[in-house]
Amino acid sequence: MDKVKAKKHLGQHFLNDENTARKIGDTLGHKGYSDVLEIGPGMGVLTKYLLEKPGNVSVIEIDKESVDYLEATYPQLHGKIIYGDFLKYDLRELFEGREFAVTGNFPYNISTQIVFRMLENRQRIPEFTGMFQKEVAERICETKGSKAYGILSVLVQAFYHAEYLFTVSETVFTPPPKVKSGVLRLTRKENYTLPCSERLLFTVVKTAFQQRRKTLRNSLKSLNLSDILREEPIFALRPEQLGVAEFIELTQKIEADGV
Repeated sequence: MDKVKAKKHLGQHFLNDENTARKIGDTLGHKGYSDVLEIGPGMGVLTKYLLEKPGNVSVIEIDKESVDYLEATYPQLHGKIIYGDFLKYDLRELFEGREFAVTGNFPYNISTQIVFRMLENRQRIPEFTGMFQKEVAERICETKGSKAYGILSVLVQAFYHAEYLFTVSETVFTPPPKVKSGVLRLTRKENYTLPCSERLLFTVVKTAFQQRRKTLRNSLKSLNLSDILREEPIFALRPEQLGVAEFIELTQKIEADGV
């Protein structure tokens, strides 16, 4: 089987470095849960290290050839290989409703979608680790005041503590990508509910960063805020000047304004 060909059409690069795979396998803390889901295991370079850890490992893979290979190579995965698309799969069917961690070497072209799917299911996912394109991983973990700080940073950090763990060279992949990769860990906050409307927070953050060079007074015009509210000091700031707590406070103000 041509491993490179199997991955190329999926937008993924084949990790061929055992040390990197072992390090990714070590990123999970295994605290408070016993189930782990690996997304896109491919030929199992990371999977074999996950299987050495305590707990119950399942994998979800969209490529049939990879599924066949995993079934033939890892008897420990018997009955635990899901042939399907993580972005479309009903996660309520997993692990009998128990909480579970997520990890993987994520395809660059759907990595952001994977993160948003994780956020939608955060009540089930206390820990999330994995490898992204380096600038995406950095963006998720970035704090206010940086050019890289944006929508992903705020929405992920509203619910999770984000840590950028280490950088991975392009030379450990086949074929090598044109960019470096980064591995991160997200640990769900003890209190991951919001004191404001989640839907409105998402709207405020996305709308603000769509025109990130403008002040909030101008970028949030489409929300039809009252003139009194728009004169408050926070509206003179640009979105990258607000941390997660300030965005929540801003959303509360907008909610009280009747939006």
